[in-house]
Amino acid sequence: MQFVFAEIIGWEFLLVIAIVALLFGSSQIPKFARSIGEASKELKKGMAEGQADDAPGDQPRPAPDAAASEGDTPPPS
Repeated sequence: MQFVFAEIIGWEFLLVIAIVALLFGSSQIPKFARSIGEASKELKKGMAEGQADDAPGDQPRPAPDAAASEGDTPPPS
């Protein structure tokens, strides 16, 4: 699968930017860019926290499963 955006270069990119500016207005573009930056920062922060939570030394051992101990007793007749 080939990405379409990888082929948009030069004047085509400028045309897309101009259309976006006409649709959203020049005052909305900085707000949009700022919100994308904040979302990216939050995503990176969440990924770092997730990796810290997944560290092997920090996790306690799982408790023994209750179903496993029930398998030792015979079923009621």
